Amino acid sequence: MGLLNSRILQCREFSTEEPQQPEPQAGPSYVSGPEPQAGPSYVSGSRKRKRSTGPGLGPESERSHTFPDQEEDLQQVVCTSQGKKVKITSEHAYQTLFLNGEASDIKIRALGKVWCLHKMFLRQSNYFVTMFRDSWEECPEDIIDLEINDQNINVDSLDFVLGWLYRNEYVFIEPLQVLGVLATACLFQVEDLIQQCDTTMEETINVKTVCSFYGAAETYGLHSVKTGCFEWLLHNLMTHPSVELYKELSIDLMNMVISSPNLFVMQKEIDIYTTLKQWMFLRLNPGWKGTVRQLLLKANNWFSMHREQSASMSFLETEQGIAFQPVFKNLRFHHILCDLASTRAIEQDALIPSEWLSCVYKQQWFTLLRAQQYREIGPRDISVTELEEYSMRCGKKIVRDGKYSWKWSGYNFGVHLYVIYTNHYIIFKRSAFSKPHGGSICLQPQRNIAFRLTLVYFDSNGKLSFRKTTGYKILTFEKNEEIIVMKLNSIPLSFPLYIFCNFLFMSLENPGN
Repeated sequence: MGLLNSRILQCREFSTEEPQQPEPQAGPSYVSGPEPQAGPSYVSGSRKRKRSTGPGLGPESERSHTFPDQEEDLQQVVCTSQGKKVKITSEHAYQTLFLNGEASDIKIRALGKVWCLHKMFLRQSNYFVTMFRDSWEECPEDIIDLEINDQNINVDSLDFVLGWLYRNEYVFIEPLQVLGVLATACLFQVEDLIQQCDTTMEETINVKTVCSFYGAAETYGLHSVKTGCFEWLLHNLMTHPSVELYKELSIDLMNMVISSPNLFVMQKEIDIYTTLKQWMFLRLNPGWKGTVRQLLLKANNWFSMHREQSASMSFLETEQGIAFQPVFKNLRFHHILCDLASTRAIEQDALIPSEWLSCVYKQQWFTLLRAQQYREIGPRDISVTELEEYSMRCGKKIVRDGKYSWKWSGYNFGVHLYVIYTNHYIIFKRSAFSKPHGGSICLQPQRNIAFRLTLVYFDSNGKLSFRKTTGYKILTFEKNEEIIVMKLNSIPLSFPLYIFCNFLFMSLENPGN
């Protein structure tokens, strides 16, 4: 598994048969070589055991009060089978056997620490089951050295996972501890613990953990965690902007998020561009400290300085900017360069190569002519592919209950569509008045619009608490007609609410930027 590989450098006294019972030693035996600085010492000979009536131990009156070091006798007081939890009082096993190392029959050394352990507990790990099936050279020291190649594994995570094998109960894993535990559990192939890590990670995805959890889920094959992290990013990148999050988001991950049709966009496509500009500044200046409110001004000033130094070249063509080109290529420029203010912002920033923009200008001009001079009524069939790749993504926040009405700019090819929220209804209204508007007006009696509308609200960690969607649909509007697209009167609502839309208002002809 790549990072999960661990090579056994030294191993002694293992075979497919159970070892013969050793003769009691007069004193403790030690690991050869220098004494390790950490970890319990190896203890041999008979040891007193704590009194306990936990499961698997039987009546105290019928038991000897010593713990023999012979594995055969130890198996008589601890019931186990390969791959199953050992039925013994968890605290007793953990304290006496794991922490104190009593009756240890194997030693593991890794990252400078030695653990005095027991084969029967280690057999809950498929990694050690496989190891024990191999033939090993016998010698008195009975110690295995492990080379750990995964940087996520440390002494604490090794200690947690090895100790977990001695417990027959749920052990809480801190979210910031879970990556090391997961890496170690995957190395030792402890399926129950991997599943617990999976659950813990899914339940604790937030702005502080989402990027590290996504990377770990990809490395260790946790599909549900990876999906959960990606969906969290789609939902929160723009609805809950964060300096900390922007610094952590890699180029590859941002590329996937920005290209998704399911990205929850606040305002419109030009605002995705603004988000990327701030993110790129933070990736290039990870030491910057400030608030989200200060971020845009700082980013604009920083890019302005670079623009003055290389006036003939866009920033994405510079040595610093070229790595970010794949992300910016996923912007839907045809929904940006249809508004004067947005177009001016793009030109003044000089981040985007001019070749990218010139082909969009040409495409937009032909689209405008087609809308004005042909009987363009919009999409006639639902094409999920076209909607996902070319629709305009936009969204609004409804702070409290009331009446809201807004129009997203970009409907300059013959359609002015208002979105209205009132009395627990969401309504689309086509405006076709002859009075002046910011863009052209289509006077066709009917007009089609393909769309998908999604309504959500979040809990305090940015996870969806409620979601309702129309799915992909086509509506046919008469002039000035209002159509109810979502009814919410039977649903108890919490605020703030967020409304997100994907719109396609022109049938595509040679689509693409």
